[in-house]
Amino acid sequence: MVKVDRKGRIIFPQEIRDRLGLTPGTEVEIYEEDGKAVIEVANNPEEIIERLEELVRETASELGERSPLEDGTDPTAQKHRDAVRRGDKNR
Repeated sequence: MVKVDRKGRIIFPQEIRDRLGLTPGTEVEIYEEDGKAVIEVANNPEEIIERLEELVRETASELGERSPLEDGTDPTAQKHRDAVRRGDKNR
């Protein structure tokens, strides 16, 4: 049995993490359905890329800076987009 800690975190048993491919940084969706908590691995690479780019734009805006994604040529950003699309675990 797994317990929720005081910060609301749940540690998944290793066998479940292995079976589901949950590695550090894996994004999951958590929602309530019929009185149960449902956790699904967010495995759509385009959705992940879109969310990451949104976070970069928001952060740049908050800092009053230009987003490195604006011209689409940032090599580091492209490297990470490609890795997400490939499903690399070693980004």
